Amino acid sequence: MTDTPAAAKPSALFVCVHNAGRSQMAAGFLRALSGGAVEVRSAGSTPADRINPVAVEAMAEVGVDIIAEQPKVLTTEAVQASDVVITMGCGDACPIFPGKRYEDWELDDPAGRGLDDVRPIRDEIERRIRDLLASLDVQPVA
Repeated sequence: MTDTPAAAKPSALFVCVHNAGRSQMAAGFLRALSGGAVEVRSAGSTPADRINPVAVEAMAEVGVDIIAEQPKVLTTEAVQASDVVITMGCGDACPIFPGKRYEDWELDDPAGRGLDDVRPIRDEIERRIRDLLASLDVQPVA
């Protein structure tokens, strides 16, 4: 009798320039809403030294904790290991691999903005994450 390998979880990589706001909020929403059913990565072409505190505050308002997130450098390995790569304003700094599913989400950068300006960005990211979950055939947990 042979064991059948468990189906691999779908995986997503969110890429922006600083990896301290948009991509971290998207990763936080996907982790929270997928309930662990999706492997989540985020990275930046030129990562900041820490996560945007206004993004942390905006996400805390909706019950998603991203305070422990650290900006990460975009690597070829992260792209290759992901089923879908979602870019958010990193332009030519984002690597392209043939055969990968890519989406480009045009979103304002929350860097240097106040909470009132970041909330609509957060809300748009949540809407897109819910659409992404549907496309991956994953039911949101909330």
